[in-house]
Amino acid sequence: MAKADEAPEMILKLSNLLDYILYQVEKPKVPLVEEIHHLEDYISLEKMRFHDTLKVNFSKDKLNDSLQIPPMLLIPFVENSFKHGVIIDGVLNVDIRLKTANNCLFFEIENSSKRKEETNTGIGLPNIRKRLEMLYPGKYQLEIIENNDTFKVHLKIEF
Repeated sequence: MAKADEAPEMILKLSNLLDYILYQVEKPKVPLVEEIHHLEDYISLEKMRFHDTLKVNFSKDKLNDSLQIPPMLLIPFVENSFKHGVIIDGVLNVDIRLKTANNCLFFEIENSSKRKEETNTGIGLPNIRKRLEMLYPGKYQLEIIENNDTFKVHLKIEF
């Protein structure tokens, strides 16, 4: 698809994301399906930006349609995977798995990466931890695993 052909779709997705960020974030909770829809829009925008250098697998399994979560809960993890992921052999690989079971949400994301020597971390993950602690004290598990060539996040939230 030519860049000019992508423009209307890109503008629509950006508009939807801005609406979500500006107006829905004020709500205490949104349906999980709404958060997923915005994740998919965000992924589509990144695919347009990265072109052939981005490969994303997003699997959704046994999702509870009635589940409500705080808006923008999962998007920062996806954003981090694109922002800090590394193109290896011409491709940035991102695998996202989302599942609900037994009143729990399971979210995993893994991206290609290179282990960094410096330990200077940004504010993103600490802010996410603080938000999870405020929203789900004692009812979440967040595990971050950094290997030589991958960066993984495992999140479990009990509702």
